[in-house]
Amino acid sequence: MIEREKFEGVDFSIEKLQDDKYEDCTFVNCNFSKVHLTEKVFSECIFESCDFSNASLGGTGFREVKFKQCKMLGLNFEHCNDFLLDFQFEDCALSFSSFFQMKLKGIRFKNCNLQDVDFTETDLQKGVFDKCSLSKTIFENTLLQKADFRTAFGFSIDPERNSISKAKFSQSNIVGLLTKYNIEIE
Repeated sequence: MIEREKFEGVDFSIEKLQDDKYEDCTFVNCNFSKVHLTEKVFSECIFESCDFSNASLGGTGFREVKFKQCKMLGLNFEHCNDFLLDFQFEDCALSFSSFFQMKLKGIRFKNCNLQDVDFTETDLQKGVFDKCSLSKTIFENTLLQKADFRTAFGFSIDPERNSISKAKFSQSNIVGLLTKYNIEIE
């Protein structure tokens, strides 16, 4: 296990990860693009300005992990190890990623680009989407009770196909709940 180390500017697509477990480590400007992170476990780690695009997440463990300003395009998060799974995203690009059927109660996305993301059958209860772009994002049979969408934009959520009880929306973005009716709001 590697503990309390800082990795800066490392290209892990060339240089292999040294261990399978990392605890309380910081990764800054590192490249994980197309890297197989299969069965790796990251606990209490911070990733800043890293590129994870198209990385393989088979059995990857993320426990109390924070992603800041990371490029994370095309990731299948549903392949992660769900044991103690806990992550947050701030200023990240997560387009074309999937969280299919995951349990993500209380997850926080802040100022993230979540375009074309799949949240089908995902548990997002009490989740927060603070200033997030959700254009073309799929919400289908998704649990959204008490989720906070007040500052989110670009979403289209069908209230008849998702559970939205006590979810929070603003007057300016409530149109995202009416898209399916093809009506004009002025």
